[in-house]
Amino acid sequence: MNLHDLLLARERDGNLIRVGVIGAGRFGTMFLAQVRATPGIHVAAIADINLDRAHQALKLVDWPEGAASDDLGDALAHGRTAVLSDAGPLFTEGIDVIVEATGNPIVGVSHAIRAIDTGQHIVMVTVEADALVGPALARRAAARGVVYSLAYGDQPALVMELVDWARTSGFQVVCAGKGAKYLEHYHEMNPDNVWENWEFSKELTDSGQLNPYMHTSFRDGTKAAIEMAAVSNAAGLIPSDDGLTFTPGDVEEIATICRPKGVGGVLAHEGSVDVMSSVTRDGAWIPHNTQEGVFVVVKATNDYVSGCFGEYPWHPDPTKQYAALYRPYHYVGLELGITIANAALRGVATGAPKGFFGDVVATAKEDLAAGEVLDGEGGYTVWGKLISARASVARRALPVALAHHIELRRDIAKGSILTWDDVDLDGAFRQVLELRTETEELLVQEIPGGPRFDSLHIGKADR
Repeated sequence: MNLHDLLLARERDGNLIRVGVIGAGRFGTMFLAQVRATPGIHVAAIADINLDRAHQALKLVDWPEGAASDDLGDALAHGRTAVLSDAGPLFTEGIDVIVEATGNPIVGVSHAIRAIDTGQHIVMVTVEADALVGPALARRAAARGVVYSLAYGDQPALVMELVDWARTSGFQVVCAGKGAKYLEHYHEMNPDNVWENWEFSKELTDSGQLNPYMHTSFRDGTKAAIEMAAVSNAAGLIPSDDGLTFTPGDVEEIATICRPKGVGGVLAHEGSVDVMSSVTRDGAWIPHNTQEGVFVVVKATNDYVSGCFGEYPWHPDPTKQYAALYRPYHYVGLELGITIANAALRGVATGAPKGFFGDVVATAKEDLAAGEVLDGEGGYTVWGKLISARASVARRALPVALAHHIELRRDIAKGSILTWDDVDLDGAFRQVLELRTETEELLVQEIPGGPRFDSLHIGKADR
């Protein structure tokens, strides 16, 4: 509750938290737009392989003229911001916190390892990397005595704030989730037809400002699965092996929908994650929908608490046994200072993996032929489906983050989950595969407050 006071003290002492940002995309730019109004934090460097984009980001947010430099040493010595095309110089003792915002899971993993080895806190904006090997990265960071954290402002960290609230208040978390627009044909979406499924003007989509691959991932279910995998692994919540339901509903219906099937909801079991759709299955927008928000559903601990659920406007289900807490917005990079301050001043994360509970697996968008090259998240060939980590390991499922620029060994039917045996991986993934092995070794862990594996009736074939 006193982060701002702690930041003010650092400002007064001249001991600013020195931050290095890797990636000058939307998230990085939004952070730059807000950080100069935040005491106690100094962006010492920003790196992007597209140097012009980095300079344009600073210009876009009215960065003061003369405050930028092309040399990190100069920037650290004189309170400027180095603008670099190579992130290498950022891994130095002169920078306290690295913000990894490239969006590339392979590159993101590499940057995280370098930061951890250097003794820097790492904020993983690239949630694709977290969903792939985050549990192993978090374990390495803890061993090194640094913080590995999800980024506040993005939905997974905001969900984790609600999970922490619930468990600290003594509640059992039945479900954690978010809202998103979803229609049944979205899993087949590709960059050629993506704009047919967004509400942008043709002028904007023709302008080249929007990335069709990124926006395909946002709508074909992959991004939602990746974000919910991050929540699953941070909260110890176990997803359904049938994937996210994307059930339509409004804010008042969260607790009614996101409860177990046995009592009228959609969950396979308590202690899970899910995403609700902001539109009906015929595409009509739902008033008071959950589109931009995040939520947790909790269970009454006794009859008295159930009565409280009915007496207050807490959006309970009809039985008054389940209630929802909902945050209706996320401010993306504008809120990132919360994570940076927590990491540098308190040594805590705003959400980090505790084990391996959920995995996002590559699923064929169409019939695929042997010899075809997969094009990864937001492409033409696969989308990412969230299933339990146990089922993923048992099936030898291929993580969607690795289904990029690799060739198929055999034909794959539409809707099938790809496996490690279906593809040829080259040596470029050596470091990631090592971390992936470490991640799968964390499969058996359970965490306090989370569901127990032996209470979920998982079949022997999945153990």
